[in-house]
Amino acid sequence: MSDATQHGDPLGRIAAALERIAPGPVEAPDFSRAGAFVWHVSPDRLVPVNEVNRIGIELLVGIDRARDILLENTLQFAKGFPANNALLWGARGMGKSSLVKAVHAAVQEDGHDLKIVEIQREDLPSVGRLLGLLRDAGARFLLFCDDLSFSHDDHHYKSLKAVLDGGIEGRPDNVIFYATSNRRHLMPRDMIENERSTAILPSEAVEEKVSLSDRFGLWLGFHPCSQDEYLAMIRGYCTAYGIKIDEDTLHAEAIEWQATRGARSGRVAWQYFIDLAGRKGARMSVS
Repeated sequence: MSDATQHGDPLGRIAAALERIAPGPVEAPDFSRAGAFVWHVSPDRLVPVNEVNRIGIELLVGIDRARDILLENTLQFAKGFPANNALLWGARGMGKSSLVKAVHAAVQEDGHDLKIVEIQREDLPSVGRLLGLLRDAGARFLLFCDDLSFSHDDHHYKSLKAVLDGGIEGRPDNVIFYATSNRRHLMPRDMIENERSTAILPSEAVEEKVSLSDRFGLWLGFHPCSQDEYLAMIRGYCTAYGIKIDEDTLHAEAIEWQATRGARSGRVAWQYFIDLAGRKGARMSVS
């Protein structure tokens, strides 16, 4: 401790206090401990996830084109070849986040040591620190943000540009970014139209925000499923988990279930299957 601090100098005491409370640089975890991590802030840290909440890629029905494109892109990246950041957008409950996690598992099963790191939308301002940590790690990383969207006064989108464009340093070669969103342009349509109609230069009013989605090399759209696809999803779950039920009963129950929910999607299909498995006395993971 300095003489100024010992003799009660206010500036010295403040400096000493700041030294005590200022967080030191975050240390990289042992990336060999797990294949998945979650990024937390305050303090910055990467927490390993030993068991990821996901289903097998073979159970994702009705999204074959998106599945094949994303899997091929991810394999290219895992092998060290050029690959695009990806935005998975569209209807709720149609397997966007499930596909990202399933593709990651499929790539790992193919023998590639690809790590997945999840970051929350509200933590995007810290993404520069995270990229600095991943840049020096001897592994390849899929950085994943689920349910990404921005409101009128939300400036987190500026932080996202560090991932998509990279600034002066550039995005690390060992990091790729996948995001899911219900919105193609990551913001409400009425907000886009409002800014366009009230601006002096309408064509430039929303360009900065709308162009953010253009920075994703891959756009994969997810649309509401048909009834046949909905029933095929449930039948696939039954086959995979060994649940016996005759076709007529399954159709009647599944259609009634979707009617009570007022929606038809992959999520609704899974929820019906969980109810069915419980009634059949099946023991299984419901994550």
